[in-house]
Amino acid sequence: MITFWVSVLVLSILFYVLLDGFDLGVGILYGFARQDCARRAMMHAVAPVWDSNQTWLIVSGVTLWGAFPIVYATLFSAFYLPLIFMLAGLILRGVAFEFRNKAHHLPWVWDVGFSGGSLVAAFMQGTMVGALAQGLPLLNGNYAGNAFSWMNPLTTLCGAGLCLGYALLGACWLVRKSEGEVQAASFRLIPVLLLCTLVVLAVLFSVALDEHLRVLTRWLERPYLFAIPLVGLVAGIALALSVLRRREREPLYLVGTIFFVAFGMLVVSFWPYIIPFSVTVDEAAAPRSSLAFMFWGEGLFLLPLMLLYTTISYRVFRGKVSPSSDY
Repeated sequence: MITFWVSVLVLSILFYVLLDGFDLGVGILYGFARQDCARRAMMHAVAPVWDSNQTWLIVSGVTLWGAFPIVYATLFSAFYLPLIFMLAGLILRGVAFEFRNKAHHLPWVWDVGFSGGSLVAAFMQGTMVGALAQGLPLLNGNYAGNAFSWMNPLTTLCGAGLCLGYALLGACWLVRKSEGEVQAASFRLIPVLLLCTLVVLAVLFSVALDEHLRVLTRWLERPYLFAIPLVGLVAGIALALSVLRRREREPLYLVGTIFFVAFGMLVVSFWPYIIPFSVTVDEAAAPRSSLAFMFWGEGLFLLPLMLLYTTISYRVFRGKVSPSSDY
């Protein structure tokens, strides 16, 4: 049961990062678009699927709450402020979807809401990942830090890196979904964003190995693990080549591979700890009876329905979008 719920948690987080990552990335890039027709095309490229993408965040939260309550309580205590900011950003961009094309006065307010909300949500997610990877101060199983312990130079770099990564995902999505100048601009942005993202990943990986000797020992004792970042490097080279050849489909899959590799490196570095070097998966798991009870709801019905719902959504809303279309 523990293995099953760990798998559900990993998959739901990965689905959220990949799916909501590209529409947050489009929102970040939206702030740099100057023409109204380009902004409309960018918003319409994610409008039909953005709400279903965010549902995976709820699945992750519910899984933590039910299957790993200790982790849920600790993370909410440690990340109270960044979670509030993240949710505020997500709410603001959700409202902007509905108001931007209907507002006759001050549409720039909703432009700022859409782009700013996306940027804040992405940055806060990155800082929380960075703070979690650094390790949380715990005393007798309780969070012992203050309200701002999550903020430091390394977590700030993590936040900026995730913003760059999401922007890269968003540019690859726009290549697939848009045409004309929006697509051309996205093709031009991908190599720059790719280089910046890989540099930040390399820096963060090096710092993690340097600060956490246990992580460094794990990688040195198992040299075959270095094949994981090598796969990401190969995917990055393939992504650059696909952009040079003006491929429309391949970039999204290749950048997804890079994110999958980065997530895999994080898991491999800290397994079996769910809170690095403080709480293991077995220690955090709820009683077996609770895990079994949850299986009949979320495990047996909700997760398959979510996968079906997501598949149907992307099937129905496939194809290109135009600035004049309205979801």
